[in-house]
Amino acid sequence: MSANPATDAGQPAPVDPPLVELQGVSKRFVKSLDLAARIANNFGAHAREEVVRAVDHVDLTVAAGEVVGLVGESGCGKSTLGRLIVGLLSLSSGQRFWRGIALERLDAGAARRQQLKMQMIFQDPYASLNPRMRVVDIVGEAPVAHRLVRPKAQVEYVGLMLNRVGLDPTLMRRYPHQFSGGQRARIGIARALAVKPEFLVCDESVAALDVSIQAQVLNLFMELKNALNLTYLFISHDLGVVKYLSDRVVVMYLGRVVESAPAAELFAAPNHPYTQALLAEVGRVEPKKRTFVPIKGEIPSPLDPPPGCHFHPRCPFVMPKCRESAPPLVEIAPGRRSACFLNAP
Repeated sequence: MSANPATDAGQPAPVDPPLVELQGVSKRFVKSLDLAARIANNFGAHAREEVVRAVDHVDLTVAAGEVVGLVGESGCGKSTLGRLIVGLLSLSSGQRFWRGIALERLDAGAARRQQLKMQMIFQDPYASLNPRMRVVDIVGEAPVAHRLVRPKAQVEYVGLMLNRVGLDPTLMRRYPHQFSGGQRARIGIARALAVKPEFLVCDESVAALDVSIQAQVLNLFMELKNALNLTYLFISHDLGVVKYLSDRVVVMYLGRVVESAPAAELFAAPNHPYTQALLAEVGRVEPKKRTFVPIKGEIPSPLDPPPGCHFHPRCPFVMPKCRESAPPLVEIAPGRRSACFLNAP
């Protein structure tokens, strides 16, 4: 006899909502006119507010237990999107959902409790740790403040966190400058884990490390995922790292998602012209010579993005309608989505 009443009744079994979901999320940074500019406008000048469209109507889902790689050129909005997800930046428009709950509709206290389950690990371990605080306070402050740990148990708890990330607990009285770059990266991971999150946004978390140390930290991420049932959004410009870690890859260009696919499928057969150009630049060990062809042109400024498809000034397959309207992100195969008019029937 089936244990699922919905199945017994001939109805499809309920599907769990994604752990994290973004719907139409945008972030605009506005530089308002100063007094001098407003006065100049009174005399016929044409100064206007500067608006940076860092993230432009992004839809994204991350399932529980998944590792999603987020890639794109510098300035495409990857880090801003990560900060929007964990609540470090406010949305200009759109909605965030945590297990189907709309976070922007919750009161401040309830939203804070939900957002505690989402933490961020930053790129630069030199800049992201307070140089005036000892490690015991860097790692132990948040769990005590959020009443996850009693103040008297802070030292013991920090010791457990440091041991979990491969650091000697006896070093917890030291300051960040007394550690190497790899050790500082582990301290940043311990700080994020200390509040018992379910979801981690890793923003270029190994980019500042030597290659040998990168491998150790990447292996640590996978060990922690399996041990603690974590879910990751791994932001990186290093496609080799993304290929190694990710179940699924999302590609961003100038604030928009242009392609999303399972990692193996995307690296084997990229669909969007930008993804194709991005992967063509990855170095390979091949017996035959290969001509290197860089992506044409420079990435446009988010202050004045091109109309239509943002990639059209650099695209070798550009069509007239690419200059007029933005292609929607549509499903082109099961589990694969792409934003390109070349996929139109």
